[in-house]
Amino acid sequence: TTEPLLPTNRQPSATPDTPFPGSQQRTPAPSPGVNPNPQNVNPPTTPGNTQPNTTPEANDPRVLVSEVVVRSQTGQLSPELENQVYKVIRTQPGRTTTRSQLQEDINAIFGTGFFSNVQAAPEDTPLGVRVSFVVQPNPVLTKVEVQANPGTGVASVLPANTADEVFREQYGKILNLRDLQEGIKQLNKRYQDQGYVLANVIGAPQVSENGVVTLQIAEGVVENIRVRFRNKDGQDTDEKGQPIRGRTQEYIITRELELKPGQVFNRNTVQKDLQRVYGVGLFEDVNVSLDPGSDPSKVDVVVNVAERSSGSIAAGAGISSASGLFGTLSYQQQNLNGRNQKLGAEIQVGQQNLVLFDLRFTDPWIAGDPYRTSYTTDIFRRSSISLIFQGKDRNINTFDPNNPTNTDSQASPRILRLGGGVTFSRPLSSNPYKTSAWSASAGLQYQRVSARDAGGNLVRTGGLFDGNGNPLDPNGNIVAQPATTQLTESPGGQDDLLLLQVGIQHDLRNNPLQPTKGSYLRLGVDQSAPIGLGNILLTRLRGSYSQYLPIKLISFSKKGSQTLAFNFQAGTILGDLPPYEAFTLGGSNSVRGYGEGDLGSGRSYVQASVEYRFPVFSVVSGALFFDAGSDLGTSTQAAELLNKNGTGYGYGLGIRVQSPLGPIRIDYGINDEGGSQINFGIGERF
Repeated sequence: TTEPLLPTNRQPSATPDTPFPGSQQRTPAPSPGVNPNPQNVNPPTTPGNTQPNTTPEANDPRVLVSEVVVRSQTGQLSPELENQVYKVIRTQPGRTTTRSQLQEDINAIFGTGFFSNVQAAPEDTPLGVRVSFVVQPNPVLTKVEVQANPGTGVASVLPANTADEVFREQYGKILNLRDLQEGIKQLNKRYQDQGYVLANVIGAPQVSENGVVTLQIAEGVVENIRVRFRNKDGQDTDEKGQPIRGRTQEYIITRELELKPGQVFNRNTVQKDLQRVYGVGLFEDVNVSLDPGSDPSKVDVVVNVAERSSGSIAAGAGISSASGLFGTLSYQQQNLNGRNQKLGAEIQVGQQNLVLFDLRFTDPWIAGDPYRTSYTTDIFRRSSISLIFQGKDRNINTFDPNNPTNTDSQASPRILRLGGGVTFSRPLSSNPYKTSAWSASAGLQYQRVSARDAGGNLVRTGGLFDGNGNPLDPNGNIVAQPATTQLTESPGGQDDLLLLQVGIQHDLRNNPLQPTKGSYLRLGVDQSAPIGLGNILLTRLRGSYSQYLPIKLISFSKKGSQTLAFNFQAGTILGDLPPYEAFTLGGSNSVRGYGEGDLGSGRSYVQASVEYRFPVFSVVSGALFFDAGSDLGTSTQAAELLNKNGTGYGYGLGIRVQSPLGPIRIDYGINDEGGSQINFGIGERF
């Protein structure tokens, strides 16, 4: 029952009915962000419930409150803070209270966030119980300091002024633990936004008397990085329970990681690291898992990889215009000795016992090199029918002026190249883990170039013939002796060509295989040294620029991007010009609508193309194109004999079909002479 207010003439009882005169109720200050949860006083009962209320407050004796006082443990309490207390307490003069209600009030006062200590001090008076709430206000916040990664010696990843930026609006005001907690949330968000997802405040904030708050933050220091091999089913142990051993050397994986032990774990960095590891091309699956470190502030990073098959052997047979019937045997190894080194070998045996081969070795990152320098070395013996000596209705065939009646040796000249070289390349960046748009290459290559007939014999001269084998003069008239041209620089039919090759490129494409936006610039210089047969001194300059613009004109398919693509390229050769080194125009990688090399060949050239690329459905896309090219009036003697225009254009429509080898390109083009041609290729035109 509730006692009435005592009359003024009533003497206080010697043993007043107050359960806590002079006692103190104290609750330690909660950690930031912990909201007190006071007990529910007098919880409602369900209708018809006749059981007595057995909550603690129901069993607590009730006393009449005569006065409620709020005061500070030390010094004067500001009116603002007094009002903060009066707003949240339930204990009021003239009403009754209980021990449980006082505890709720203490929790509520703590919940304001302004106080580090709260006590309730009830005392008996003639009119009832005077309840004094004795509080200790927090100091004025002057600064928030961050102690990152205590005990590790690793500095914070955030700038030194980050805490000031987050808590500046709270400086100069009485420290409020709720506001402090909101600031801590903002600080955590700074970490999250920058990828430091393991960062966390550890322990309770330390508050000094002069208002300096110290936060200890474990940012997630990487203690170790390990590699774990798994099979295709994701298991890391074999049927005997032993760890799966991979072929790949672990350093091939870890050197692709920008994240190192002693650094703070960063999700964004790890995602890029995984992309680089996957881009090595040796793994079917790559992911990361985390294991606990030696203490709660540290973590072990485990890179899980599942290897794919890296070697292959193949055999085949075919027929070509240069070799006739031939057989091939090839071997490819993408992970030689587990070092991600590439070895490729191919040998081809054709008719007339012609043996061709190509042996190539590539190291994509020289061990110990800090700049991700790669190199490729190769030796080869290759044979091809040069487009320079092919025309639409007439050809230049091998011809012996000393024996003009020997028609058995008259055939398209084969250009045989025997040689080898080495090329180094690297991105132009001091940081091997940062993508660099610029890259450069330099190499040295030697070739012994020879012109040969269909039987593999050396030839020096080519003669002009029509499609029926009749000798022609420059005007196309049938004559007894054809017009002739030299096939090599040296009159003996063989040349030595030593080239120093330097190139640079700037790649901003979003996808090297099928770009939809960005640009690509490539410049190159080849400089020969005048040695050996032919004594050739030439300087070859080449450049190409492509631009890709995303657009939307039609909507055949909702999947895929529409792109307007432009390409301009040019080149010239200064000094000596061996006939087989001239630039050719026409064909699938030049002006479409013309056959391969049919438009022209010259010392110089310019070429421009524009394509509108659009998706059709699923794996099929289309393209509208326009190409134009010119030899700038620098036609070779062979091109003049073959009556090649040297300048022309083509336009048409093409389709692209996705395949494991890349887009299969089929273009139907119409040229400016009214002729047409179907051109085939692998990959985009540019």
